[in-house]
Amino acid sequence: MKKQNKFSPEVRERAVRMVLEHRGEYPSLWATIESIAPKIGCVPQTLNDWVRKHEVDTGTRDGVTSAERERVKELEREVKELRRANEILKLASAFFAQAELDRRLK
Repeated sequence: MKKQNKFSPEVRERAVRMVLEHRGEYPSLWATIESIAPKIGCVPQTLNDWVRKHEVDTGTRDGVTSAERERVKELEREVKELRRANEILKLASAFFAQAELDRRLK
């Protein structure tokens, strides 16, 4: 079961923007995040995750972007569907081949 996101995309974007805008006012990125997270109403780790995701999506950090992750999920669903279809076709093929053999033997 997928958990419901408590924060809208707009809130997440605003929070990340705040971190990026105020980064220079704090001794570290984590200090910036610890200061801003309570203002948003989330724990620092959550905000840190959003910042990391933003950095990956904008190319400033290595990793799989959200778009790439979504594409992989799509392809995995498609592969699953195609495997299921192949299995059905194999079973149907075997069934009709057996029926043809039975018909020839009579």
